Amino acid sequence: MTHAAHSDALYQQQLHEKQQRLTQLLAPFQAPMPDVFASAPTHYRMRAEFRIWHEGDELFYVMFNSETKQRYYVQSFPTGSFLINQLMPRLQALLQASHTLKHKLFQVDFLTTLSGEALISLLYHKTLNDEWQPAARELRQTLRNEFGEIDIVGRAHKQKIVLEREYVLERLQVGEQTLEYMQVENSFTQPNAEMNQHMLGWALDVTAGCQGDLLELYCGNGNFSLALAKNFNRVLATEIAKSSVNAAQHNIAVNQIDNVQILHMSAEEFTQAMNGVREFNRLKGIDLHSYQCNTILVDPPRAGLDPATLAMIQEYEQILYISCNPQTLCDNLNTLCQTHAIKRCALFDQFPFTHHMESGVWLVRK
Repeated sequence: MTHAAHSDALYQQQLHEKQQRLTQLLAPFQAPMPDVFASAPTHYRMRAEFRIWHEGDELFYVMFNSETKQRYYVQSFPTGSFLINQLMPRLQALLQASHTLKHKLFQVDFLTTLSGEALISLLYHKTLNDEWQPAARELRQTLRNEFGEIDIVGRAHKQKIVLEREYVLERLQVGEQTLEYMQVENSFTQPNAEMNQHMLGWALDVTAGCQGDLLELYCGNGNFSLALAKNFNRVLATEIAKSSVNAAQHNIAVNQIDNVQILHMSAEEFTQAMNGVREFNRLKGIDLHSYQCNTILVDPPRAGLDPATLAMIQEYEQILYISCNPQTLCDNLNTLCQTHAIKRCALFDQFPFTHHMESGVWLVRK
């Protein structure tokens, strides 16, 4: 058996194990068999962070084992996108040749896209002086000549220098539509872009035929909101991170979608506003009660949903729950399945060869 065939067989085995695990976890809730979406086993991660290790005049990419703190030198990164792997050695050589750029550099972050763009963040233990910017511009131009649309951001304590853009523009194929998304440096985006396309496609499929409006909590840069807008009269979405809200507003405009409204607030604040517990100035001019939201989408952090939000989402006819932690998902389902039944579920293998499981559950009121 070739190495590639062996690797593929191993991947299929671990994917099958994840499918069995998710099926067992959801069994108490009478869930149907999950739809399973396989990832490319390698080159699936669109972003990566490396610490920089200095030895004399040389610098190296390193990673640390979070438990043992052991240091590993990284020459290539098979889970990273092809572009990350192309950029790594070239960037290392160019940084190596510039005292200004490598001095006190302690971390390099890469953010890449399926559309071929990259943003490189250089993080320093020093104030970036007047010499840094021309050196960084020269670095960017060299990389652009060789790789296309590349940008550089410099970061230090209480300092950020953006040469031109602090974002990349990603293009995703969702059903029959191609959507453009601004993805901002240092804010959340789905790391596995191909899998993100599967997730959006699945969400579009399960919500086909829905009536009324959609409410989405934790909307990020509008990833789901924009893709699902065609299935609903209107979409009302909340997000707490300002940079993600700004990106979402840009994405609504550039994709010419006119039925999505983004609110800059947390899920907890939105629950308070809906229940009349608090009034918010930022909701002036928005009539929340004019929305006929029969469907709600939640994509919460690893901790899952807080009790107040959990109680609030039970008021909706249909719930689409995207989860990055099957344990907290099951904790939440203990409550949700008192009122709702699971009609569809899915396993999205965001991170092959890890224990991590991303899943989706479509619940309808009993």
